[in-house]
Amino acid sequence: MYELKPFVSEKIWGYERWIVSTHGAGESLVAKTEDGSTDVPLSKIIGDYPLLLKVIQANDTLSVQVHPDDEYAGKHENSRGKTECWYVLDAKPNTTLICGMTGDYSAEELRAAILENRLEPYMRSVPVEKGDFIFIPAGTVHAINGGLRLLEVQESSDITYRLYDWGRGREVHVEKGLAVTKHLKSDPIKNFKGPFSCEYFTLERMDIVAVPVEITDAKDFVLFVIEGNGNIETQGKKINCNAEDTFYCPAGEKIKATELSLMKITAL
Repeated sequence: MYELKPFVSEKIWGYERWIVSTHGAGESLVAKTEDGSTDVPLSKIIGDYPLLLKVIQANDTLSVQVHPDDEYAGKHENSRGKTECWYVLDAKPNTTLICGMTGDYSAEELRAAILENRLEPYMRSVPVEKGDFIFIPAGTVHAINGGLRLLEVQESSDITYRLYDWGRGREVHVEKGLAVTKHLKSDPIKNFKGPFSCEYFTLERMDIVAVPVEITDAKDFVLFVIEGNGNIETQGKKINCNAEDTFYCPAGEKIKATELSLMKITAL
């Protein structure tokens, strides 16, 4: 089991902590390896990891974005696509997310609305609160509004097309964005426990109280501490955990957890 340190990316709207990443744009670190080495890039231990896990703190509203699927990204960006999901770690009252469109619109309709700074009526807004989960397949128009802290699980890709920026004047990628937009929409799963699976990852929330629970998997997996005041133990090593601590666990390793709420994430 490896305890990880994040790569931190500061943004004008808040920040991202890339808690599990072997991506070239920002790599997380292994705090300490078996031989005593510290702050080792994760890729040196596990190679290329197909997922990118982030904690996102949005103090202000982000741009409206859309991500390409694997086929388009491979052809045009030499990259994986970007299917992702969000688990809401915290939310101010009456907070919403943009997820999908209010109808099926032509590219011409959307292009005109973007260029005239009037896309708002075309976008679907959904209320969210702490503990909600929402799936964002590639091609879904989406935006994170201010007042949210999220755990994001996505394909390991840094390809983002900014479709609309609320009139703030930053560069937008209208033609590429419209080329990959699919008329998809998702509703939040309230009080998410899981498991949830798609072709790229599975997630399951584990609420462990008085009785210790053994966790293992036939595949490598990640444990993310949502909350609690407990510990994780493996191979005689016990770590007292804080919220948002993150651990990479090799396949078959047996982890014992106590008094913690965890998100178990497995790449498929």
